[in-house]
Amino acid sequence: MAEVVALRPKERVRQDSEPIALMYRNMGTAAAEEVVTRALGELGMTMAGLADRVGQEDRHDLMRQLRRLQRMAEQLGMVSLGQVAADIRACLDRGDPTAFAAVWARLIRVAECSLAPSRGLLDQRP
Repeated sequence: MAEVVALRPKERVRQDSEPIALMYRNMGTAAAEEVVTRALGELGMTMAGLADRVGQEDRHDLMRQLRRLQRMAEQLGMVSLGQVAADIRACLDRGDPTAFAAVWARLIRVAECSLAPSRGLLDQRP
C-alpha cells in the first residue's frame, strides 16, 4: 500500500517596510497608525468579500476587487500579497479554472500570513 504524504505549503511572505515608514515620517505616529489600521481593516474586508464571491462561484466584479486588493497591498508594502493578487487576475484573464483554484489557495495562505497579528505590520514603524 502506498503512503500518502500531506503537503503543507509554507509561504515566505515578503514585505517592504518603506511605505509604512514613510507614512509614519510624514504623518506622525498617531495619524499613521490610524491610517494603517483602517487600511488593514479594509484589506481584510476585501479578502472576506472575495472569499464569499469565490465560495459562491460569483465571478461578477471579481477582477475589480482583485485589482483593489493588489493596490491596497502594494500601498502597505505587502509585496507577496500584491503579487499573488496580480497572479490570480492573470488566471482569470486566461480563463484557467485549475490555475485559478491553485492560485486562490495561495492567495488565502499569503493573506493569512500577511494579516496575522504575529507578522506585526504596525511594528515596522520607525
